[in-house]
Amino acid sequence: MRLNFIQSLIIVAMVALATQITRWTPFLVFSGSRKLPRVVEDLGRLLPPAMMGLLVVYCFKNVSWLSGSHGAPELLATAAVVGLHLWKKNVLLSIAGGTALYMVLLQVVFT
Repeated sequence: MRLNFIQSLIIVAMVALATQITRWTPFLVFSGSRKLPRVVEDLGRLLPPAMMGLLVVYCFKNVSWLSGSHGAPELLATAAVVGLHLWKKNVLLSIAGGTALYMVLLQVVFT
């Protein structure tokens, strides 16, 4: 089934509206001088490291340690991310640098 222009525009508008509602809701619910609930404070403190751990596990889950490059590109890129982050304390630089190194290693070095 093909959508016409109006139907596509309505879908894009609804997705944009839903995205904005999810972005604004926390500010509306927790605005003012009220103290944040403890569970929200705990989630704000615990979720970022938990998500980073989840991403690390996901990145290494399909690495074949006993064949091919033995995970060398992944380990080198991970070391680059950690090194860049310890050096510059810039998340964007760390992720971009590690990703770029990983792509170069896969495309040029470990072909």
